[in-house]
Amino acid sequence: MRQTIKLGTIAGIRVGLNGGAIIILLLLGAGLAFGRLPAEAPDRPVVVYILVGLAAAALFLASVLAHEVAHALVARRSGVEVESITLWLLGGVAQLKGEPRTPGAEFRIAAVGPLTSLVLGLIFGGLAVGIDTIGVDLIGVSLAWYLALSNVVLALFNLVPASPLDGGRILRAAVWRATGDRVRSAVVASRIGRLFGLALIVVGLAQVVLRGWLAGLWWALIGWFLVQAATAEQQRAVLGRQLHGVRIDQVMTPDPITASPDERIADFVEHSVLRHRFSTYPLVNADGQFAGLVTLNRIRAVPAEKRATSRLVDVACAPGDVPTTHADEQVIDLLPRLAGCADGRAVVLDSAGRVVGVVSPSDLSRLMAIADLRPTGA
Repeated sequence: MRQTIKLGTIAGIRVGLNGGAIIILLLLGAGLAFGRLPAEAPDRPVVVYILVGLAAAALFLASVLAHEVAHALVARRSGVEVESITLWLLGGVAQLKGEPRTPGAEFRIAAVGPLTSLVLGLIFGGLAVGIDTIGVDLIGVSLAWYLALSNVVLALFNLVPASPLDGGRILRAAVWRATGDRVRSAVVASRIGRLFGLALIVVGLAQVVLRGWLAGLWWALIGWFLVQAATAEQQRAVLGRQLHGVRIDQVMTPDPITASPDERIADFVEHSVLRHRFSTYPLVNADGQFAGLVTLNRIRAVPAEKRATSRLVDVACAPGDVPTTHADEQVIDLLPRLAGCADGRAVVLDSAGRVVGVVSPSDLSRLMAIADLRPTGA
């Protein structure tokens, strides 16, 4: 998932917001400012309710971030690289590079998120009791109880045994340990995830139609997301079995045409684009390091009259927005990262950070076309 607002790094992991997180911030803040807070702590100025509501929403997002950071740190300790953490419309996502190698690692990575949320719920609950005891303003008590309840609900919802929720991953770990079959465990958890998502859609729409509760749309949206995510996880698990052992160097286009970030677009089109069949061109700086990625679509988007003065770097995807990989990585581990600015492309780097290849949609299309022809485990 693409980050539209970058917040920095935590323990070396990139953290950012998708635009949907801003929507959540505003919706939660407005709901508190014009609903819960005036009811529990009346007779305050409207601006106070708005500020406290926004603060509560921001703290809830921070709690979601803590939940995802816990996943990420345990994943890294279990040997799974972590690319980024993104907060978005329906919560947070820790983008992992690869999968846990054992059922135990799968369980630990999944369980630590809800555990973190439960601990935060207890902390905020204790804070609510403490400040209520010493007679702090009721609006502060209401804020603390809201955060306590929100974190407990977040933990319990995530423990539902349905992929892609944490509970689904815990179930996957249990089935994996019992059967020794990683793909079967993923299929079981994903099927339950789809059923749970469909149930949420039905319940949400029923609330809207039968009772006029617009909040039902929210549950329907969550259900739709769960159905889509669970289906994608099942497909990826089956595909993972078909592509087991296929490395990047077996599908990549080696020795791609590269360019300088400062080269003018018109010159590049004349000297490279019109003479080669490629649609993807990595940029390389004077030190030989990867400096961005240009595609034909991004070049076409530049008006013809501006191509003589515009540089490639002006239209390129920044290095941090382009998925990178290495020749020995398995293709199945790269697939979840192929999104965003690079339009389904990845750049292959060697140990010194030099460009040695490109993985393009056409490379992957051919691989997918013959995936079911490969012997299982080949």
